[in-house]
Amino acid sequence: MRPSPRPLCPDIPAIPWQEPEPDGRDAVWRYRDNPLLDWDPIPCASRIFNSAVLAHEGAFVGVFRTEYHDGIPRLHFGRSRDGLAWNIEETPIPFDYEDESLRRFHYAYDPRLVRIEDTFYITWCNDLHGPTIGVARTTDFRTFVQMENAFLPYNRNGVLFPRRIGGRFAMLSRPSDTGHTPFGDIFYSESPDMTFWGRHRHVMSRGGGWWQGLKIGAGPVPIETSEGWLLLYHGVVNTCNGYVYSMGVALLDSDEPWRVRQRCANSLLRPQKPYETTGFVPNVCFPCAALCDGASGRIAIYYGGADTTTCLAFTTVEMLFEAMRRHPQR
Repeated sequence: MRPSPRPLCPDIPAIPWQEPEPDGRDAVWRYRDNPLLDWDPIPCASRIFNSAVLAHEGAFVGVFRTEYHDGIPRLHFGRSRDGLAWNIEETPIPFDYEDESLRRFHYAYDPRLVRIEDTFYITWCNDLHGPTIGVARTTDFRTFVQMENAFLPYNRNGVLFPRRIGGRFAMLSRPSDTGHTPFGDIFYSESPDMTFWGRHRHVMSRGGGWWQGLKIGAGPVPIETSEGWLLLYHGVVNTCNGYVYSMGVALLDSDEPWRVRQRCANSLLRPQKPYETTGFVPNVCFPCAALCDGASGRIAIYYGGADTTTCLAFTTVEMLFEAMRRHPQR
């Protein structure tokens, strides 16, 4: 008998966790006290959602998409002892710059946060005469240095892998155009130095189910397992009432992550609760962060609800593999 897939990531003994309901049938279930952050979470902001969380020194840190009352999103830093109650700083992250020509701000949204070796990296959707992938680094969460943008416009959903692959940094992204991202596929890129990106490879196409027929995009930082990289991603369908964002899962090859080894045909988290179906942008479940405990395989998923709230859901490595096995995308 083949051994069960194992997570290859550090232990997080204090990972947020809640057991599913006894009659629960889904591979992913919601935190029963959602949302973690609701309307008007801090004085300067009407909404915080689509944000990034990381375990750090026995507690948790995060970079949060903070939508101001003028409608423009900024990035704010936050801390939490338990990953549930958050203290969000009331001023934006004060970036330093590798090059002064990067000192340009029109918006910053949908961050991801990852540790690679001894450095923490933030990626986000940044403005460079159109949306592209901004990158910054920190070693202490006090000084943040903005680096060169990874790509030309137009691009979104830049997600770094948590380690080098073949000696190079690796990133997923979704190239788009000047409209509302009608280009819908995920691509892979590599860099020797986090500045010059190349060796681009196609990873996954939209489609295979109506729920992901319009576009897809990488979600949280991929989770390394003994069988490959678990990728949680969002898929979008265009309905007669507008876009609907749901979450799916795929397995990428360990050494060549542009090769998809398995993919679930079904969505695993779709807008159902009022905080997902009603808000600034209705019908959105948008995953941006996932904590995985290496010891237990438990996974806590942070996602945005209706572009308004910050929410939490749970699953396990084993249950994600089971979902792909039971409902394979052909």
